[in-house]
Amino acid sequence: MALGYVGVLTVRVEMPWVSNLKEKRAIVRPVVERLKVRFPLTVARLDGLDAHDWEVIGVATLSNDYGWVEETLRMAADYIAAEGEYRVTEESVEITVLGEGDAPEDDDEE
Repeated sequence: MALGYVGVLTVRVEMPWVSNLKEKRAIVRPVVERLKVRFPLTVARLDGLDAHDWEVIGVATLSNDYGWVEETLRMAADYIAAEGEYRVTEESVEITVLGEGDAPEDDDEE
């Protein structure tokens, strides 16, 4: 029996028309901040922080309900795709099972 599930979504966004980091941050940062407020997620800018034309956004969540994890990550991916002035070029979802196997038995010995 699984204890829970950890879901991770990574999304690569590209903005080839952006010419500097300040402009890129002005596009990506508001989407990341709104995502944190709107959904029960941990969100981080993972890669491409020094590149002016692309970035990787990471999203993670944890629950005892696989379907909830899957649906929440799907809603987050849809939100990222719809909210920013960029193109989503890659998207990856991984859901890991926590505590696979039997739960430990309680000892009733005294």
